Amino acid sequence: MIHVENLMVFYENALAINDLSIEVTEGEIVGVIGSNSAGKSTLLNTIAGLTLDLKIKEQRKGGERITVMGKIVYLGEDITEMLAMDRVRRGIVLCRERHPIFPESDVLENLRIAAYLQPKEHFRKMVDYTFELFPQLKDYRKKRAGFLSGGEQQMLAIGMALVAKPKLLLLDEPLLGLSPAMQTRLVQAIKDIRASLAITIMISEQFARPVLPMIDRGYIIENGMLVLVGEGKELMDNPEVRSAYFGV
Repeated sequence: MIHVENLMVFYENALAINDLSIEVTEGEIVGVIGSNSAGKSTLLNTIAGLTLDLKIKEQRKGGERITVMGKIVYLGEDITEMLAMDRVRRGIVLCRERHPIFPESDVLENLRIAAYLQPKEHFRKMVDYTFELFPQLKDYRKKRAGFLSGGEQQMLAIGMALVAKPKLLLLDEPLLGLSPAMQTRLVQAIKDIRASLAITIMISEQFARPVLPMIDRGYIIENGMLVLVGEGKELMDNPEVRSAYFGV
């Protein structure tokens, strides 16, 4: 579905992604595992087109110089220079880290805002699905999103991504800062999304323990470079991965 080939991203003289190549096949759940500042968010932002948008904005201001090299191919089309909004229209949807929502708007309004490109029929269908997936959001549908807990805001952020009609759903550290119980709920929800909607999912996380059991394949990156790739179970059984990410 998507091929990232020899990707390099520079912020001024800082190298964020270093000659990274990854592949996601349609229907997979693929994990990108790495410590803080490993380059996970930069990778997903670049696939989603946000890095390119930032580069264009900085060029207009004459500010920070951003360089992106390599190639991103999605469904056979080179999208390396494609704007983020056009990538969304083609089905690449990013759920950014730390659950970015509209805190002054209620839950239903947040979902409606995220569905602005979609027909009403799809919006109603995906709102029903979101409330089925996260029942407590239905009870809070008229509640301001800023008053939700961290876990509830993450549920809402995932629901907002779903109403945008993704073919490729990018989840950037969805478990960050959540309790183990909430992490378990979200992991099950992610598996349900793949099973029910046939959406291909790419998830980045530094918390490998809850993620590895559900992924088909995983990439371990450090300092923007690929250091290991394998199936989820294979990575779980790798002593180096267990030592670095499980603390054992």
